[in-house]
Amino acid sequence: MTTTDNAQRSRELDTRARQVLPGGVNSNVRLLGPRVFFDRAQGCRMIDVDGNEYIDYLLGQGPNFLGHAPADILDAVDAACRRGMVYGSQHPLEVEAAELMVQALGWPEQVRFGVSGSEAVQAALRLARAATGRTRFVRFEGHYHGWFDNVLAKVEDGRAVAASEGQVTHFEDFVMLPWNDLAAVEAVLDEDDDIGAVIMEPIMFNSGSIEPRPGFLEGVRAACDARGAMLIFDEVISGFRVARGGAVERYGVVPDLATYGKAMAGGWPVSAVAGPAEIMERFGTGVVNHSGTFNASVMASAATVATLRRLLNDPPYERIRARGQRLMDGLTTLARGNDVDLNVQGVPMAFHAGFGEGPVTDYRSLGRFDTERYNDFTNALVDHGVWVANRGIWYLSAAHEESDIDETLERVEATMKATI
Repeated sequence: MTTTDNAQRSRELDTRARQVLPGGVNSNVRLLGPRVFFDRAQGCRMIDVDGNEYIDYLLGQGPNFLGHAPADILDAVDAACRRGMVYGSQHPLEVEAAELMVQALGWPEQVRFGVSGSEAVQAALRLARAATGRTRFVRFEGHYHGWFDNVLAKVEDGRAVAASEGQVTHFEDFVMLPWNDLAAVEAVLDEDDDIGAVIMEPIMFNSGSIEPRPGFLEGVRAACDARGAMLIFDEVISGFRVARGGAVERYGVVPDLATYGKAMAGGWPVSAVAGPAEIMERFGTGVVNHSGTFNASVMASAATVATLRRLLNDPPYERIRARGQRLMDGLTTLARGNDVDLNVQGVPMAFHAGFGEGPVTDYRSLGRFDTERYNDFTNALVDHGVWVANRGIWYLSAAHEESDIDETLERVEATMKATI
């Protein structure tokens, strides 16, 4: 029996949700996902309201890097919240969270906490404009920097267009370039003296789990230095996931500013902007505004402290890498054995799968993949108890054990035999 055969309560809840929630969801990302309602989750397993079990490789879109409901994080948040939650002033935990973050990352001197990755990106862009006196920035096709009007865009025929009705476009604020094209970056910086920053996902996780070509990050860093522009890494996905120091540690290239979120707080909604004091103090003097009622709340700070202590004292990166690589290799072997053209690529902590010819090196080459076919496949995987995103990314957590990888591959094979 598949999960679709046992989904009465999810169907009932979906009917109710559509009456009071637009589309029955609270994030448009979920509109195309399965209409499954969950009751609980622990480690890398989730149980829906009908009692069906899933091995989770979506991890809440990435935040559950330590797995669902990690006891040490929950205990720390519970203990802290019982003393108060939102003071509208300072408290010791936010200082400790900042100290631990600076220590864990290794390169910044100061951080400023927020709630969402979208917000952190806006703060970083505002800070870069203030520091450089320039107004425009360079960004890349397929990189996601939040849902706000000035950064939300999709690419059609090689140009940026609005991704939403009602969106006030600010496309004059940025230049959109292909990923991994250093010559294009250098040319724009040479031609446009109003470029204040180049912003990028240092690993293109939002689309394709595409790593930078050798020398690309170093080249962009040098180009920014030579032309007085800042380099901003959007590490909302890669930060604390690919290494404790994120992509900065992995590639050895240090940005002027970076944004973080998702994996940094054990599942709690926390984000941050990080950088050297010389730049960050523009927040501190008040000349650059960044405000928020829930910034560095007690629960956010407690979750960040507990998570960073875990990552510092018991780093899970090698075992996540090994298990992620084993899963990638296993999926590739299953695909070949079943004559399926499944391309699996990226870093083991968060890799990408898609039907079509690989590898892909930029957003445009992702167009070779059959997205409709992969969407059907992910729906079938969910029906067999493997919870994954239909956009291709697979997240690994510290809670995935060898036995979970074994069982996942068994369920994937059963899905392939049943559907392909």
